Amino acid sequence: MDPGNNTGMSKFLLLGLSEDPELQTLIFGLFLSMYLITVFGNLLLILAVSSDSHLHTPMYFFLANLSFADICFTSTTVPKMLINIQTQNKVITYEGCLIQMYFFLLFSGLDVFLLTVMAYDRFVAICHPLQYMVIMNPWLCGLLVLVTWGTSFLHSLLETLMLLRLSFCTKVEIPHFFCELNQMIQLACSDTFINNMVMYFSAMLLGGAPLTGILYSYAKIVSSICGISSAQGKYKTFSTCASHLSVVSLFYCTSLGLYFSSAATQSSHSGAVASVMYTVVTPMLNPFIYSLRNKDIKKALMRFLGIAALKG
Repeated sequence: MDPGNNTGMSKFLLLGLSEDPELQTLIFGLFLSMYLITVFGNLLLILAVSSDSHLHTPMYFFLANLSFADICFTSTTVPKMLINIQTQNKVITYEGCLIQMYFFLLFSGLDVFLLTVMAYDRFVAICHPLQYMVIMNPWLCGLLVLVTWGTSFLHSLLETLMLLRLSFCTKVEIPHFFCELNQMIQLACSDTFINNMVMYFSAMLLGGAPLTGILYSYAKIVSSICGISSAQGKYKTFSTCASHLSVVSLFYCTSLGLYFSSAATQSSHSGAVASVMYTVVTPMLNPFIYSLRNKDIKKALMRFLGIAALKG
């Protein structure tokens, strides 16, 4: 195919997870179920936190923001995939692809930064308990969330603007169920050296720095817990960060699993299947992890559902 310009004339084909017609119905039902569970689970968590005054603390404020980010993160990819399966149309426009990629990068980055902020919150709560409410004041909490939004916005905007300099063929196939940055760069008909450099540098900076912050926070937390004399005290202290540690482990393990599986197989299709773990499964499991391991969330959910039932 001849290279075309990067205007609205270009179109992309999202090949999805499988081209087998017999699997389309199964994939549609599975992803629709996971999407609805993700949206309602995270939305319920947000409503429970906002409706219960006992949960108006920094930790739950960040958790509500994480749930909102997870809803938006999943909504950037799954609905388009479901529409494509239902209409048997795999086409996405050039503009639509850029918009999807922009919001995917925005909310995935927001997830990473919020998990880092939540690790810092747990570090302050466990290592400096007497100064916790002074340090984690409403002004600082709002500033931290604002910085996470600003950083994610600038990163996704940079990557999207960098794609505008590339030329694509008039019709190209993306072996994925959404417009993934690396796949789009690989499909460009023009020189992609600068784009690759920016992408890898951003991944190292925006992926490595948050991970370093999380590891540092938990190293201090473990050190502080080891200094507690009683076993009951150690368990009680660790339980305050167990949910967050589980979510962080799930997020980074699935991300690293995707990276290594893609590197080992060199198959774009395998990468697309593996990416389901962190794009769909992880946001779906987050509210369950926090609600099942947190008594305060359980009580808030019961009170909220009880009030909703009475009003109904």
